[in-house]
Amino acid sequence: MSEDDDSPISAQDARHLFADWREAPALVLAVSGGPDSIALMWLMARWRRALSRGPKLVAITVDHGLRPEAAREAREVKRLAQELELPHQTLHWRGEKPRTGLPAAAREARYRLLAQAAKSAGASYILTAHTRDDQAETLLMRLLRGSGIAGLGAMKRVSTRAGVILARPLLDVPKARLIATLDRAKIGYADDPTNRDTAFTRPRLRALLPVLAAEGGDVHALARLATRLSRANAAVEVLTDGAERYLALKGQGALHADRNAMVFDAEAFAALPEEIRLRLLMRAVNRFGHEGPAELGKLESLLAKLDRNFTERSKKTGAGSLGVRLKQTLAGALVSLKPGQIRIEPAPARRRSAR
Repeated sequence: MSEDDDSPISAQDARHLFADWREAPALVLAVSGGPDSIALMWLMARWRRALSRGPKLVAITVDHGLRPEAAREAREVKRLAQELELPHQTLHWRGEKPRTGLPAAAREARYRLLAQAAKSAGASYILTAHTRDDQAETLLMRLLRGSGIAGLGAMKRVSTRAGVILARPLLDVPKARLIATLDRAKIGYADDPTNRDTAFTRPRLRALLPVLAAEGGDVHALARLATRLSRANAAVEVLTDGAERYLALKGQGALHADRNAMVFDAEAFAALPEEIRLRLLMRAVNRFGHEGPAELGKLESLLAKLDRNFTERSKKTGAGSLGVRLKQTLAGALVSLKPGQIRIEPAPARRRSAR
């Protein structure tokens, strides 16, 4: 594809961008009405028409009920979808909206509704219009929140969510190219004012991008960094897989027969690099916990406590004779440090406090 950051996307570019989904039976397109998603719908409709045989395309708009303009924007998406001969449906986020964490809650609601629509349409893929600009902003947000390597890899081109595959074919495409594509085709799009509302984190960071670009940290450089960190994270995951197999082969890290706990030999576990130990612990806690993914900071604190207990006991009695006992719950999992082993299992249900 052309590296020109403001050139329209050609039919040949589109064939390259969407090649991975040519054999899919059906695809759900998440179309909000903004320039990115409108460009995705228009490009995919043109790509589909050029194929002798291709997937069914279904356009879905989610109205979160947060802006009065959203209903009109959904109608405009429907009108364009009809012109492109694509089925379209508007889904609504019902119920009370949270007072805090609204963007995250809206995002979860959107993906939940899109997943339901995909299953109804017989589509295994949901395609979104995230761009290189979105990737750069996501990296900055996670950097400021102190994310680990996995988080700093930002968005993946393909991932799984709510039982369906989420794909982002435009993740390496600058937003400027999508706008240029729509301008050349004389296709209008909505302007969502919340994209400039500095009450939210992403718009505030977006406003900083020109300053970062002047120092060499433009969108392309930030997205490239996310790609490199994602590559590093994939390598560490392979090493973690190997460490898990190593512990299992020693007969000290295998799952119990009832598949209800993970047990690590404390000495073998302590000999592994810190990042590998952290990931093994994270996998076990997330597997047996029932309160959602464990927070990285809390996992780091738990690992430090395990290491401290192991080190102190080893100094007193020699390596391999761990006698300290420790119990702690995290994300619905119970982590126990017993003589010679670390055990992770589901935590017992919490008792309700008496009134």
